Amino acid sequence: MNAETVIAVAATVIALGSLWVSWAQTRATRLHNRQSVRPLLRIRRIHQDDMVGLKLVNAGLGPAVVTRSVVRLDGTAAGEWNREVKGALFAPDLWPKTYSLRAGSVVLAGQESFLVLLDRSRSTGADRLQEFWDLIEGRLVIEIEYESLYGGEGFSVSSATPGGS
Repeated sequence: MNAETVIAVAATVIALGSLWVSWAQTRATRLHNRQSVRPLLRIRRIHQDDMVGLKLVNAGLGPAVVTRSVVRLDGTAAGEWNREVKGALFAPDLWPKTYSLRAGSVVLAGQESFLVLLDRSRSTGADRLQEFWDLIEGRLVIEIEYESLYGGEGFSVSSATPGGS
């Protein structure tokens, strides 16, 4: 091998190594950018003396874009978490405050909203609050699928999971 061949091979190896480093750095930067706006939704069950409900919290760094929501009552899908389903789930004398989540809804970073809340002002006593607690703890499940602004991640949270309470 002459000197020109050795220099050409060395230059090719260095160029390929440089290309690999650039590709790895670009990939790491993209991953970092995605993580820097990753939403993290949690559903917490709240049971206090004067209120009972399910609270949605975005504890992540970026907004969550809801792609789908499903409500299940006693294991049977009732539909999307919207006004029509709420009317079918709750008796007229037990109408809690609610917050709808349709596809395309955005939950901002740091936002906290009650998906459903029954407080003393809307109930006739402790028995109604306990009845409502039994409903949301054992029978009612709200599942939310969401993604970041980048899209395509398929994150989900459920009021039935231990991490969701």
